[in-house]
Amino acid sequence: MNLRRRAVSPVAAVGALAIITSLTTGALPSVAQAAPASAAADAPITHDENPRVPEGAAWTETYFPSSDGSGVELHADVLRPAHLKPDVKTPVILSVGPYFSHAGETSPAGWDRVGPSARFQDLVDGARLMERGYTFVMVDLRGFGGSTGCLDFLGPGEQADITAAVEWAASQPWSTGKVGMYGKSYDANTGLAANVLKLQPLRAIVAQEPTWNRYNYLFSNGVPRSNATSSPRSYYSIATMRPLADDSDHYKANAEYEKNHPECESDNRTNTHNPDPKSAFWRARDFASRAAGSQTPLFVTSGFIEDNTKPEEMQKYLANHQGPERGWLGQWEHVRGNETNGKGQLKMGRAGWFDEVMRFYDQHLRGIEPSMADPAFSVEDSLGNWRAQPTWPVTNDAYKVKLSSGQYVDDGGQAQRTAQPMTAPEASGSDIEYTPEPGSPATDQTALLSADAPGNSYWTFSMSASEQVRITGTPEITLKTRGQGNVWVRLWDVAPDGKATMFNENVAVLDHSGSTSLALKATDWTFQPGHQLGVQIGTITSRGWRGTPSGQTITVTEARLALEVQDPRFDTPTQGDRSPYLDQYVAANSITLDNVGAPTFPLSVSKQG
Repeated sequence: MNLRRRAVSPVAAVGALAIITSLTTGALPSVAQAAPASAAADAPITHDENPRVPEGAAWTETYFPSSDGSGVELHADVLRPAHLKPDVKTPVILSVGPYFSHAGETSPAGWDRVGPSARFQDLVDGARLMERGYTFVMVDLRGFGGSTGCLDFLGPGEQADITAAVEWAASQPWSTGKVGMYGKSYDANTGLAANVLKLQPLRAIVAQEPTWNRYNYLFSNGVPRSNATSSPRSYYSIATMRPLADDSDHYKANAEYEKNHPECESDNRTNTHNPDPKSAFWRARDFASRAAGSQTPLFVTSGFIEDNTKPEEMQKYLANHQGPERGWLGQWEHVRGNETNGKGQLKMGRAGWFDEVMRFYDQHLRGIEPSMADPAFSVEDSLGNWRAQPTWPVTNDAYKVKLSSGQYVDDGGQAQRTAQPMTAPEASGSDIEYTPEPGSPATDQTALLSADAPGNSYWTFSMSASEQVRITGTPEITLKTRGQGNVWVRLWDVAPDGKATMFNENVAVLDHSGSTSLALKATDWTFQPGHQLGVQIGTITSRGWRGTPSGQTITVTEARLALEVQDPRFDTPTQGDRSPYLDQYVAANSITLDNVGAPTFPLSVSKQG
């Protein structure tokens, strides 16, 4: 019987943090003979025996307990270099997450035979891990794949799983005791969590497009995101995926755990619905705060205009982390460093992902000095220009500006019927040529200027930039208000012809004290000479959040915006092309203002010092 993946219909609204649209590389070959049904630790299976195993690898699977004494049993798939004897010690690259089921990552993939997940076969093949003498280990978090237990949304239970996985990988007779972690999205988050746990065998972490505080994936300052209920449901769907017919009896029994424990589903839905970021549930998952004093070398990527795992609290996490840091930061969506589009363009725009990753791993897992000096941070700004810098952010000036007072009606957009509209592209936000992650729809960019009566927002504008100036870091805003409801703050790059591009935003439930502070997303946006910064404050009309309008008129009596700015004149260029998503984002997030109000604050970089 040939080994193949049967054609399956696309998954609708499954997956949560890391639905990947292109997870494997190339078509799977067929074999005439039946593939072995399981890979016992003493009987490794090679690519010749089962084409689901990467070339050059020998696959085994095993089980071990989690570290919290709960009785949870974790399943692991192990890929060892086939040319090495079983007792040859190698460093280990480990990935821990919910997407390693033998049947598929977020839904059944139509496999005809059991085998290890192909989620990171691009790493195994592209980085030549087996040839280089690395072992690659994939561990199912509790409740997923072949592991028992209830899914835990990266809480104490899953953190215990991460601890167990790192310590198990380090203690095996074929391991040098030095472990690196690799992942994207959810399994990048497990790397950030592992760093916070300060595990001695863990020597390097590569985390692509993570969330830095798990609360921010479902809520924003008390306001539910559009995926606040769908993501927990989707994860439960992944956790209860049926195993393959030829999975081992042990694997099948573990895979049925959550179906036999209905409390897993109810707890998952209930616990994740708490909107209070200060609750014990969310404090345990606040990795940005808990990163204080952590030392594990980090290599991270993050898209400033990400469509899924937005860069909120990235600056806080990196500031709290005290170990070596590397990063690719730029203007892209939820993608991998090596990922390409249909035209063959790198989606991040920068070449050499696997080469740079392996220089990082070789240095920290093997003590091999890099053959070339890579920038600590390679950063693409909003003009598509790449620069190298020793850390992120680099700021040449920081200051607070006073914004105008004003009013808006917290009606969720109903005032649009009476307010004077701007000229906006038709179907704005829905014509992007990519597939947004389920639960993360494109932003509704309908925007208004107030008419005679308070509309749903009001604006403040800066003076025109006399030279290029870059807003970097994490802008923060404080508001003094009367009235109860919600607020949506947006930052716009306004050109002399009135074209405005929204480049940063966040929302909050207004504090009952009348004083509200909120951080926006991390950003890196360069203003050309003659451009102005527009600050829009109003009700939440975006489909990205599910705020409950109060219907009240909100009066803002005092508002201040804290900015960090960088002078592009001092940039050190590095290789990289304009990421393809940037043009798509600008087209979908731009409007034309009919008029611009009088400027009230400066947009510049102090030349002193």
